[in-house]
Amino acid sequence: MWAGKQGARGARWAAERGEELWDHVPAEEIQEKMSEYLESARDSIGEVVEHELRDLRKAIRRRRKQLGI
Repeated sequence: MWAGKQGARGARWAAERGEELWDHVPAEEIQEKMSEYLESARDSIGEVVEHELRDLRKAIRRRRKQLGI
């Protein structure tokens, strides 16, 4: 029962101050960092895919030589 009363009090406090607290969240900075992380991830994935494709092409060429094609 006590926890329920405290939870209601906390919810009321958050409702009263939520907008004020939200103003302190650096949304633009978060957006900028996320964009940087995504760009870095795309670049890394692209490099890995290119490397794997090169390796696969080499393996195909070796196998064709072995088969005499």
